[in-house]
Amino acid sequence: MPNESLVIEGLTYSYGKDLPPALSELSATIRPGIVTGLVGPDGAGKTTLMRLMTALLLPSSGHLTVFGLDTRSNASQLHEIIGYMPQKFGLYEDLSVIQNLRLYADLRNVTTVDRKQVFARLLDFTGLEPFQKRLAGRLSGGMKQKLGLACALIRKPRLLLLDEPSVGVDPVSRRELWRMVQELVDEETAVIWSTAYLDEAELCQDVLLLDNGQLMFSGPPKDLTERVAGRCFQIQGISNNRRQVLSTALQQDEVQDGIVQGQNVRMVLRAGHNQPALSVLDAGVEARLTPVAPRFEDAYIDALGGGPGGISALATAMTPLPDDQEVTVEADGLTKRFGNFTAAENVSFAIRRGEIFGLLGPNGAGKSTTFKMMCGLLRPSSGTGRVVGLDLQKAPGKARSRLGYMAQKFSLYGDLSARQNLVFFSGVYGLTGMQQKETVTRMIDIFGLQPHLTDSAKDLPLGFKQRLALACSVMHEPAVLFLDEPTSGVDPLTRREFWTHINGLVEHGVTVLVTTHFMDEAEYCDRIGLIYRGQMIATGPPDELKSRTRSPQMPDPTLEEAFISLLQQWDASHEEKA
Repeated sequence: MPNESLVIEGLTYSYGKDLPPALSELSATIRPGIVTGLVGPDGAGKTTLMRLMTALLLPSSGHLTVFGLDTRSNASQLHEIIGYMPQKFGLYEDLSVIQNLRLYADLRNVTTVDRKQVFARLLDFTGLEPFQKRLAGRLSGGMKQKLGLACALIRKPRLLLLDEPSVGVDPVSRRELWRMVQELVDEETAVIWSTAYLDEAELCQDVLLLDNGQLMFSGPPKDLTERVAGRCFQIQGISNNRRQVLSTALQQDEVQDGIVQGQNVRMVLRAGHNQPALSVLDAGVEARLTPVAPRFEDAYIDALGGGPGGISALATAMTPLPDDQEVTVEADGLTKRFGNFTAAENVSFAIRRGEIFGLLGPNGAGKSTTFKMMCGLLRPSSGTGRVVGLDLQKAPGKARSRLGYMAQKFSLYGDLSARQNLVFFSGVYGLTGMQQKETVTRMIDIFGLQPHLTDSAKDLPLGFKQRLALACSVMHEPAVLFLDEPTSGVDPLTRREFWTHINGLVEHGVTVLVTTHFMDEAEYCDRIGLIYRGQMIATGPPDELKSRTRSPQMPDPTLEEAFISLLQQWDASHEEKA
């Protein structure tokens, strides 16, 4: 058995005798000197596998050795060579950056003589040196993750485990995290990066794909991607409603998966099937089906049996809203100051009925501040926000009764069960008697919540937390839906399920304001507002924003590349003025 690798042999783990195994007969080898991606849907067993690697859990059967150390018999030695950054922020938010580093140094027995050099190196490496005295709880999402990484590196590990390190982090910070981890890799170090972002997995040299505790694939991501070569197409030149085109396409037997990409629709065909007829998809007379290069995400969804389909049971059960108002959400000069700090400055936009408007921007740019002002949760220093014609400051109760709100940090009561949350929120939104009972039952059925009805909301798996939060926000059939990073951290299958519902609601006349760090998700938006340093620096449809950054060096930019380029252009123009 080689000492230079992590070896998994017939690994099985169960959380109880009466429960199905979280991992079953798993065998794989993880090489040092590379980053290995760990992917799979919610509940696939990714976090369980990482905990087994750290000897926080012990196998029910099978063996796991890390650089020759068996997790059963060598746990204390193993802890000396592992760095672990858990999925949930494993830091003390009421301690400063430097105090967190000191605490982790104490826990890892880094001596007084060594620690000054270690701290200086890590603070420089993560760019946190100017923020040593800032409380961890007041760091941006990207800075929190960098601090978490620094704490995992107090001792240089031979095995570095990163459990979804980029969840809730903007594209700029995600790239920085990736660059930092790549710099750590050498022939003596193995890195395992669990992620819900499949563009990250595609950059890894090897990938493990789990589903229901089973290993579905192990190897270079390109080997899985090649399985869908020749089956990936874009419907271009769509003149009709692209959301309806996607919904129709997903109902065809030939189509395995599909998503919106700006004004286009991307499809993956089932193996052995011909292309669907464009006339059936009702894409318009100028529509054409163009072959495109396969992506790892295409192959991932294919390996898991395809996406959730194109029909939203939630939208089907909803009464279409009347077409009696063109603009349903409006921000006019919204500004918010906290002392001498201006978090949002003169932000203005208008959203039409049945439109999806995306607020994008890096961590700390002012998105959440703007979002909270539009929800009536934060009073602006100046400017106004209106929902269905109602001023959020003058008629907050009436305005809130017409909107649904899904918060970034779950807008649920953690100590209440899933059913109790549904009953509570339906009552808050004015539902009573038989109508309340029928609505709760309908939400349970639509979102598949039956197995978790008695579970506390705080103990639900991430995907079910998000489903429950969405269910609670739409029980009263709102005219406006505010979604603050609704799919942060969930797997691509759950993300597709959410957007099937969102697209369906929009087709029924619901107006959606959404924030997201996931650029593929932002492609669904009709228009995007890019917020940076508290200001709205660009607005327009996704394809228009991409066209603004097209160049000989970047002839066909992705939305993520356009996002970063627009920020760089703004910085450059303001440096010149300064």
